[in-house]
Amino acid sequence: MTGSWLAFISAIMFDKVLIANRGEIACRVIRSCRKLGVKTVAVYSEADATAPHVKLADEAVAIGPPAVRESYLRIDRIIAAARETGAQAVHPGYGLLSENANFARALEKEGITFVGPTPAVLDQFGDKLMARHFAREAGVQPPPGTDDAIDAGDEARLIAEAERIGYPLLVKAVGGGGGIGMKIVKREKTLIRAVESCADRGAASFGDARVYLERYVSSPKHIEVQILADAHGTVLALGDRECSMQRRHQKVIEEAPSAAPIFAGEEGDRRRAVLHKAAVRLAKEAGYVGAGTVEFVASEEGELFFLEVNARLQVEHPVTEMCAGIDLVEQQLRVASGEALQPDLFAKGLSGHAIEARIYAEDPAKRFAPQPGHIDRLVWPGERPGLRIDSGIEEGQEVSPYYDPLLAKVVVHGPDRATAIENLAAALAETTIELTGAMGPAKTNTSFCRELLLSDRFGDASYDTAVAETMAKAFVHLS
Repeated sequence: MTGSWLAFISAIMFDKVLIANRGEIACRVIRSCRKLGVKTVAVYSEADATAPHVKLADEAVAIGPPAVRESYLRIDRIIAAARETGAQAVHPGYGLLSENANFARALEKEGITFVGPTPAVLDQFGDKLMARHFAREAGVQPPPGTDDAIDAGDEARLIAEAERIGYPLLVKAVGGGGGIGMKIVKREKTLIRAVESCADRGAASFGDARVYLERYVSSPKHIEVQILADAHGTVLALGDRECSMQRRHQKVIEEAPSAAPIFAGEEGDRRRAVLHKAAVRLAKEAGYVGAGTVEFVASEEGELFFLEVNARLQVEHPVTEMCAGIDLVEQQLRVASGEALQPDLFAKGLSGHAIEARIYAEDPAKRFAPQPGHIDRLVWPGERPGLRIDSGIEEGQEVSPYYDPLLAKVVVHGPDRATAIENLAAALAETTIELTGAMGPAKTNTSFCRELLLSDRFGDASYDTAVAETMAKAFVHLS
């Protein structure tokens, strides 16, 4: 019997896991825990006292007022909840504390397992400049840019570096993520204002005012590779995803695998293989353990540059799960408990095509303004093969203004891309979410997602990261 199988058999699964998150991802993690026979603990703010994730968990602990800084970002309160309930591990979901190295260290000190990478790896990839350096050393090239941070007040250096890199360029907060602290600059006269804005956002959101400059890839496509690694030296690339339908640098529709023209034919197959190998090499060099995503930006000509590593579960992980037949949350828990990845886990590779639409309480016709309110009516599409709905809402619930307005994800898997598009469009047409806000009826982006899905640019896979916002300017909300 191999060492890998011995590790698989001898590891002991946790009895109880605390989920340090809320909404649909908390509900998602609870489902996988139940499948493994693991008890769950939910944490909740005052605004979430009756939320679905609280009802689904075996236990629930209140951790503070509605504001995230007083509840879901309070490391001390989350650790106290884990101690109080006897949770042996904490799953952070995505966002919030999922990539916080200090949180992982604090858990480690308490003898509680953090379901994610080590604090050292979180430090490595949480700092975007460190990640750029590390990627370069591992042979994965980032876009041309500055090698270190630049003070927002050093105008002379900022202008000189911008001229060297060339316009258009990106200003990025060193500790940024999710599109926060990032701006496109097309000419010199807007450079300093953009730098000041990114520095301010970085300081407010991440406690880090440092910024750097990076070449902006025109008509960019956002491609990412899902990785999964254990503590015994195995790293797998579970295929790629295309996430170029974005607004405010945040994804709206994702698909697996990417159907981008740059991956067509034998040359495209080689390019895709190179991408997957690069992601594996980077993870191995870093000593990565757990699930994560290596993100790349692709130019129209097929150039591929390293962007960052999201050292956590991604919102869009279901499209990979549906094509690979793998429960990534289950694998996260198995790896965190010490198991080795099963040798044949990904032997069959990806099958078919999957597409996900993120349903937000927001109005695309008003620059995607959040739309908090009361859910008066909720109707999901009827059951059909390959349909999956990851939801964190229920009829009668309040959509709080305190949190990200993501309500649910509607995901469809089909034998090919055309079938997946057709089935997801049908599912979205059957979805009804009626909201009442403080000023009357509120909106969701359900109809907008369907319009994006059925657009020519999505159909021929030529879409880039600007398409969704361009279409939103002419969008008339239909729901």
